[in-house]
Amino acid sequence: MKSPVLSLDHISKRFGETVANDDISISLARGEVLALLGENGAGKTTLMNILFGHYTPDTGSVTVEGKDLPLGRPRHAIAAGVGMVHQHFTLAPNLSVLENVMCGTESLWRARSSRATGRARLAALSERFGLTADPDAMVSDLSVGERQRVEILKALYNEARILILDEPSGVLTRPEAEKLFETLRGMAREGLSIIFISHKLGEVMAAADRVVILRGGRVAAERLTSETSKEELAELMVGRRVERPIRESREMGAPVVVAEGIDVEEGGVKRLDGVGFTLHEGEVLGIIGVSGNGQTALARLLSGLARPTRGRLTLDGAEAGGLSPSELISRGVGRIPEDRNTEGAVGDFPLWQNAVLERLHEARFARAGFVKAAAAKAFCAEVIGRFDVRGGGPETQTRLLSGGNMQKLIFGRNLIAAPRVLIAAQPTRGLDEGAIAAVQADILDARSKGCAVVLITEDLDEALALSDRVRAIVQGRLSPPVATEGLDAQRLGLMMAGEWEGLDAV
Repeated sequence: MKSPVLSLDHISKRFGETVANDDISISLARGEVLALLGENGAGKTTLMNILFGHYTPDTGSVTVEGKDLPLGRPRHAIAAGVGMVHQHFTLAPNLSVLENVMCGTESLWRARSSRATGRARLAALSERFGLTADPDAMVSDLSVGERQRVEILKALYNEARILILDEPSGVLTRPEAEKLFETLRGMAREGLSIIFISHKLGEVMAAADRVVILRGGRVAAERLTSETSKEELAELMVGRRVERPIRESREMGAPVVVAEGIDVEEGGVKRLDGVGFTLHEGEVLGIIGVSGNGQTALARLLSGLARPTRGRLTLDGAEAGGLSPSELISRGVGRIPEDRNTEGAVGDFPLWQNAVLERLHEARFARAGFVKAAAAKAFCAEVIGRFDVRGGGPETQTRLLSGGNMQKLIFGRNLIAAPRVLIAAQPTRGLDEGAIAAVQADILDARSKGCAVVLITEDLDEALALSDRVRAIVQGRLSPPVATEGLDAQRLGLMMAGEWEGLDAV
């Protein structure tokens, strides 16, 4: 390979009894795009956090352009030209987009901030990379996808020579992701060196020059993308052949959830506009759309976190629009929130507490205000075993899990209760190939047992694979429902763009 601009040599890192990285050595050449692959919990994010200074390795060293990088301090990494887009957001929700992007780029001793210069530079970056962001918007008001765009813009704003991206396209639409990687490839041709973590093998094959596969905290294999295939990479990641489940045709049952002319306003903004749909027993209803078009509000409505300002919502024929989350859970509604870190789990809680967090109203887990720890830990152990949650046992702090394993914990605690309705918002975001196949199989298994599933996803292939019917959401309005048979990703893309004429509603 070319002379390396970055070298990680014999890196090892433990968290208690968990070995996250075990004697890993990786090099990166100038102008190279390197993909880092591995199952959830394989050590990818830990390794990149060591490079960026968030963690200090137990053993090993890092050199950047031939110089030793002082470890354990992000400011040293930034000064050396290393930038990182994190999988879990590091933005300040009480600041604007512009303030977040400029944060840390100016001296504290400066009399006043050059906001005009920063605004112009941010606008240029937004236009160049096709990542739209309102500089004056508060981050707390942004959707998950919009926050990810700001994270990417923030990293690009710092003009790093080495750029680390942890699941950069996880919340982008396919065209946005293609645009991003096209831009990154152009920047690599100009000398930028890039490492990106991804579970999307298609984009790895399209964007990366070389792939390093981690398994169990060690380097398991290395391949040039020109000399491998998606099938081989998937097998190298999990150590076995991976096959996605196949949805079988079946008759839908009786209506379970019915929405009629529902508006939802949050923060003075109309998020849902005249939404109406029927969800049937044993059906997967796919909801697709560009992030920020009302998917979050729809999930919040169905979970009891938002109330309709107009219209009617019923569950099994009974009024449900005014029910609290706990009341909906007691009536058989489970939810997989799109943002697992802020809405799905409390990072400082152990796994067993997060496993029962939404079920403390149940007598089996609490009595007279006291949690039955033994029962909760047993339930957690069952979830860990059945859904292959890796990274620790019931007593492990949840923040020590990889993003994918945290998602499996949230998914498992819901599905193990055999819900009547499942609201699954981006259920496979950040999961590896093996975990995606397992989660999708579990969703289809729940469907076969009569569960009514609302699948909110930006993965068009996932929508086609799992959904019986699909509806696009654009500016808070739903398209007519369309059967997935005969549809393709191109047609779904047009639906997401608001082209609904000629749809054969079912």
